[in-house]
Amino acid sequence: MSSTSRSSPRVLVVDDEDDLRDLLEITLLKMGLDVDGAADLASARALLAAHDYDLVLTDMRLPDGLGLDLVREIAASGRILPVAVVTAFGSAENAVVALKAGAFDYVTKPLQLDQLRQMVQSALKLNVPAGPAVPGAEPVDSRLKGQSAAMQALRAQIARLARSMAPIAITGESGSGKELAAREIHAQGARADKPFIAVNCGAIPEALMEAEFFGYRKGAFTGAADERDGFFQAANGGTLMLDEVADLPLPMQVKLLRAIQERRVRKIGATAEEPVDVRIVSATHQDLARCVEQGRFRQDLFYRLNVIELSLPPLRERLDDLPVLTGAILARLTGAGGQPATLGPGVLEALRGYSFPGNVRELENILERALAFSNDGVIGVADLALKGARLAEPQAAAPAPAPAASSAASSAPVLTPVSTPVSAPAAVPPGALGPGPAGERMPPLPDLSVLPSNLPAYLERVEREIIVRALDQTQYNRTQAAQLLGISFRQLRYQMQKLGIQEPEG
Repeated sequence: MSSTSRSSPRVLVVDDEDDLRDLLEITLLKMGLDVDGAADLASARALLAAHDYDLVLTDMRLPDGLGLDLVREIAASGRILPVAVVTAFGSAENAVVALKAGAFDYVTKPLQLDQLRQMVQSALKLNVPAGPAVPGAEPVDSRLKGQSAAMQALRAQIARLARSMAPIAITGESGSGKELAAREIHAQGARADKPFIAVNCGAIPEALMEAEFFGYRKGAFTGAADERDGFFQAANGGTLMLDEVADLPLPMQVKLLRAIQERRVRKIGATAEEPVDVRIVSATHQDLARCVEQGRFRQDLFYRLNVIELSLPPLRERLDDLPVLTGAILARLTGAGGQPATLGPGVLEALRGYSFPGNVRELENILERALAFSNDGVIGVADLALKGARLAEPQAAAPAPAPAASSAASSAPVLTPVSTPVSAPAAVPPGALGPGPAGERMPPLPDLSVLPSNLPAYLERVEREIIVRALDQTQYNRTQAAQLLGISFRQLRYQMQKLGIQEPEG
């Protein structure tokens, strides 16, 4: 079936079973494709050397070797050529090995022709010519901002992974952009025009998980007034992102594993399964391998999800991207018609000295708050409110106490020195606020050797005293007092009204 014309995409089918090879060739010919057939590795290698192909479809077991060898050879050659493998029913391990070796996707025997057609169409989309691009360069509409070496390497890796249908496990700290990376993989792949469904596995009640993931039939349970699709059906043809996948309960992990392996799901109340075609991208800030060791996550599901691992760098490891990130965030916060916002002198230096435990999400929150406090859209260092922040450089739990300080003072959970020695935590001394265990300002606890006889009244008195002190320190500037106490302006105003706190006259 050799042809010099490339008017139609050309596919190479490698299988030693004549009947199956004929079925594959007829199906592909009906799709308008040119097809060549080979019964062994030697014939396939000869055809690959003589012709250019848009897709190779190979069986795993061949008379003179394994289809896996062909996958590895094509991957090592550097050719932009997707390879799909045909595996026996239930042999998920072989499929995972093939995907790790560089296969684009796989189909299982007995063949589902609709699934085969979908896979072929997805593979052929990868060969649509695109404009020249610099590897690792930031596309104009890229969701992942920054030109640091770490981000350039990440974008280059995503560009490679987007060409495969292999499941990807994205790891990274909270706020580092795992969902953005998943959306970038989807946007650059062959499924870009199909749905992208992101699911927070930790936010779904366990009793509703099966209905949410697989859907249900009308009347399947009390309240099921209509038939409803689940996440798998909604993402059919596209990408399903399982965010915080480590939070899935073990019973749901079993059902999810079957759906991923067999690519079929059964709605609650249904008697038959239905095929689904989704690419799985999972994400978590936890160590899944450790979860497996602790018995909280199934090893077989871990093996199925963690075919390719994509690790996102924390913001503290790419501080050179701060100018780009702050510019993009401020542009989004101000909007197209809003007043432009800028950073004042010393702001970038102050941000570079911060560790960003919440990563890019925390940077967004800092800038949004600072923009609200800024004058004429110019953000100053004071607007960042980083004075109680943890610095990027590691520091001790507490500074060395002065020689005259007592043991009680050195053991108090205060990280900034106080103006007067503290001999006992009998009260909340002014200025004794310092970062606590979670990076927040926490004063020592008062003396509770004598318990209050009226707890609500006691707490109200303590709350009133703290708010009055914050107002005194800020000359009754309610906005600054609320910021000092870590509450919103509305919360402060409500508490002042509830406690009867009035601004002094004059």
